[in-house]
Amino acid sequence: MRFLLFLTTLSLLSVNCYSVTAARSNKEIADLSKQATFYYSNSNFEKSLVTARLALRHAIVLKDDDLIAKCYKIIGANFEKLSQFDKAIFFYNKGLSYVNMTGNDTIKYGINNNLGNIYCFEKKQYKKGINYYKTSLKNCYKIADTSKILLTKLNIVWAFFDLGFYDDGFPYLKFINAYHKKFGDESTIVALNMLNGMYCGFKKDNKSATAFFLKGIKLGNEGNEKLDLSYTHQEFSKYLFKNGSYKKAYENLVLYDKFTIDLFNKKMDEKAKLAGINLELEEYKREVEKIEIEKELQSQNLRKSKIIVLLFIIVLSVLLLLIYTLFKNNNFKKKINTELSFTNDKLILAKNNAEEASLLKSQFVSTITHELRTPLYGVIGITNMLLDEHQELADSPHLKSLKFSARYLLSLVNDVLQINKIEENRVVLENLTFNISDELNMIKNSLLFLAKNNNNTIVLKIGSTIPENLIGDKLRLSQILINLVGNALKFTTNGEVLIEVNLLKITNKFHFIEFKIKDNGVGIAMEDQDKIFEKFVQVGRKEDDYQGTGLGLSIVKRLLKLFGSDISLESTVGVGTEFAFTIAFESDTNKSNEIINNIQVDLSLNKLLKVLVVEDNRINQIVTEKILKKNNYTCSIVDDGFQALKLLEDEDFDIIFMDINMPLMNGFETSKRIRNIGIKTPIVALTAFDKEEITEEALSAGINDIIVKPFDSNTLFKCIDNLSSKKLKPI
Repeated sequence: MRFLLFLTTLSLLSVNCYSVTAARSNKEIADLSKQATFYYSNSNFEKSLVTARLALRHAIVLKDDDLIAKCYKIIGANFEKLSQFDKAIFFYNKGLSYVNMTGNDTIKYGINNNLGNIYCFEKKQYKKGINYYKTSLKNCYKIADTSKILLTKLNIVWAFFDLGFYDDGFPYLKFINAYHKKFGDESTIVALNMLNGMYCGFKKDNKSATAFFLKGIKLGNEGNEKLDLSYTHQEFSKYLFKNGSYKKAYENLVLYDKFTIDLFNKKMDEKAKLAGINLELEEYKREVEKIEIEKELQSQNLRKSKIIVLLFIIVLSVLLLLIYTLFKNNNFKKKINTELSFTNDKLILAKNNAEEASLLKSQFVSTITHELRTPLYGVIGITNMLLDEHQELADSPHLKSLKFSARYLLSLVNDVLQINKIEENRVVLENLTFNISDELNMIKNSLLFLAKNNNNTIVLKIGSTIPENLIGDKLRLSQILINLVGNALKFTTNGEVLIEVNLLKITNKFHFIEFKIKDNGVGIAMEDQDKIFEKFVQVGRKEDDYQGTGLGLSIVKRLLKLFGSDISLESTVGVGTEFAFTIAFESDTNKSNEIINNIQVDLSLNKLLKVLVVEDNRINQIVTEKILKKNNYTCSIVDDGFQALKLLEDEDFDIIFMDINMPLMNGFETSKRIRNIGIKTPIVALTAFDKEEITEEALSAGINDIIVKPFDSNTLFKCIDNLSSKKLKPI
């Protein structure tokens, strides 16, 4: 019975193989795409989507990449018109993946231009949008369509002007002004007059600016481009407000609101008519993906009949051999499937838990980084202030140790809170010239207080054959040694900790230096020696003894891996412990001199700049003000964004330092408002956030550079020098 059922099924399959709709010709598919475009132009989006999907199905069967790309473009345009921009982006990108395999620059232009429109004017991701516009502009030149060139350049000008980058946008505006009369059309004349008005306003040519705005408004009232007319009223209002014509500015703002509301209501009416369409939009993307899957299925169904017959015979032969096995294993499969389903549910739950834990970890790292860096900025800044204001303490070993420890703590905080960065090998070692003897003595002095707690002594032995100056990352080396020596001091009482440094060998210009840290403390049991380099592991701890995070040795091992080294351990319980490792440092007099000569010096001594600091933390205000005034800058400080905006109405500044995390109004919003009122003063974010976290948002807000707190003063003055010597550019 089963055998007959299988034969019947296979016969039906062989019939269905030939029941696929016959492939249509290129012309028929092209006609379907034209019909879909016609429906789209007449706002009949439901019919347009259905027709475009049908055309796409046949284009995929025909394997015509140009027609496939064209259909995806039409589908994307429908979703863009329906304000479903993420779906529009998806289908536009699908179209690009096909058209990039062909030479059809017309379709390339259309898709890239549409993507530019979405990213610039809907997503507000101007940098990405401008890149799409520039790509579409290249396609325009290839097809030599001057009208499309004019339209694309107008979009680029508009995007640059929205960002406030008038000098970047002006070359494109100049081209449009020269050729619009000959190659342009009336649909862009209102926007062109508005952009000319904006540029003349930026150049302080008030007469020309007013004339362009008024002309654009006149043409907008006479024509059909009501959206461009609305934007013209808005930009004219900003211009009038900036020039003190508050009444006229208000009148134009009212007109802008009126047109915006009318257009909004019209759009709502259109959306109401499309309510029925939206019921199927969520499933549409999956439908189009099914079309491509059917491409392979249809290809298989159209094979020659003799191949199907041959496969049929082979399947029958195999089936006779498998029927018994299938029957025998049927119950076993049910059992296995039940177990697999249960296991799969457990794996899904474990995966979700792992993803949630990873997200919580990332949020914790981001929050704690900001909260620790802010007070560290105050600690390091006030330490420098003490050294500057009390020269008699310049040689004090305690202040030197404090400053060194603060620098070390900053490095440790960054590494501990971003240990995943170390594990992914994203920490880059620096090449600096340093004196090994000075660094080791500094480490020794900074740990003397810890040694006294347990009545220990620190002994330092440095081999005489080691060169005076070495090249490498001294801060990472100090971090390794402080972790190891600090560990030894904590686990040793009334004893001695020895730091022994010797030269093992020289290969070319690299000197292989061996470091040994020995103590006569409690020692480490053999069963614990393999665990101590793991994260958060602590051994030999009793109640409140040996406090710590359990990260020290884990960080040591990972940092040594960056140096291309490893650590060895010898220990006996009750006798003591010895850690040893070897690092190759370069020693080259010429290279050392070059590094020393290239060290950044204070770039601000001969410049008198007026600086505004927007910062809510009182200690940070004091530190930043001290750094700036020490270098003869005029400094004004306000506590929040509202005070900054009020002060900028009456005073001009050469540069603005902006904290990001402030009450009332954060640094991003403050910067946007500063740019919106036409102030082009360079803005630098002084923040405890990681630079990668805020770069995109800072760009959108008009911020020119980012400095992460705590920072070296030379970094601050180098940034000031760069911004004061160049014209305004985004970060």
